[in-house]
Amino acid sequence: MNVNNHRLRTWTEQRMIPIPQLFFQFYKELNMEDEEALIVMHLLAFHMEENDFPTPNDLKNRLTMSDNDITSRLQRLMQKGFLEITRDVDAGGKLYEKYSVYPLWERILQMIDMKEQQQTAVTLQQEEGEIFRLFEEEMGRLLSPLELEKIGCWLDEDKHSPALIKEALKEAVFAGKLSIRYIDRILLEWKKKNITTPQAAQKQSEQFREKQTFNRAPARTVQQETQSTGRVPFYNWLEERE
Repeated sequence: MNVNNHRLRTWTEQRMIPIPQLFFQFYKELNMEDEEALIVMHLLAFHMEENDFPTPNDLKNRLTMSDNDITSRLQRLMQKGFLEITRDVDAGGKLYEKYSVYPLWERILQMIDMKEQQQTAVTLQQEEGEIFRLFEEEMGRLLSPLELEKIGCWLDEDKHSPALIKEALKEAVFAGKLSIRYIDRILLEWKKKNITTPQAAQKQSEQFREKQTFNRAPARTVQQETQSTGRVPFYNWLEERE
C-alpha cells in the first residue's frame, strides 16, 4: 500500500486535483452506488478523526441506514475491490485492523490513465490523417498509392512522429525539392543522427546554415544572401555525407 500511497500522492501533487474531486467525478463510472459512495466518504471522515476501523454502529450514528444495510454495503465495496481490511502495528506493538480505500484510488488512477491513453490515440490518429492532407496540399495533387504506402511506413514501421514528418516536409519545401524520395532521405538521415523531435531537426538545419555562412565571405551573411537571392542555404539531403 505504500507504493500506491506514493503514486497517489505524486499524481495529485502534479495535477493539483484533490482526491474527493476525483472520487466524485469517477465513482459513477466505477458502477458504485450513491449509498456506497456515501459510506466511503464517511470512512474518510473517520480516518481524519483517527478512527481507521469504525464499526457498523459508528457508521449508523451518522447514516440513515440500518446495521444490515451498512454491513451489506461494506461487504459489496470489498467484493468490488474498492475497499479492503488491512493490518498494521501501533506504536506499542499491538496489531490492529483498519479499512483501506487505496484500492479505490488505484482503480480511479487506472481509469484516468486509460482515458488519457485513449485520448492520445485519438489525437495521434487525427495528426496522422492531417499528414496525408498536408502532403496533398503542398504537392497540389492527390497522393499516389505508392506515396500513401511510403508515408504509412514512416508512421507505422519507422515510428516517426507526425510532427517530425511535418518538419521534414517543411525542409523539403524550403529546399525546393518536394518529393517523397527527398523527404524519405531527410527522415533517414535524422534517424541516423537520433533526431526524433522537430526542435532537434531545426537545430540541425540551423547548425548547417551557420557552417555554410562561416565558409563564405565574412561580410556576406545569411540575411544578406536571403535579400539578394530570396533563399537561404539549405541542406541537400540527397548528397552523400560523411
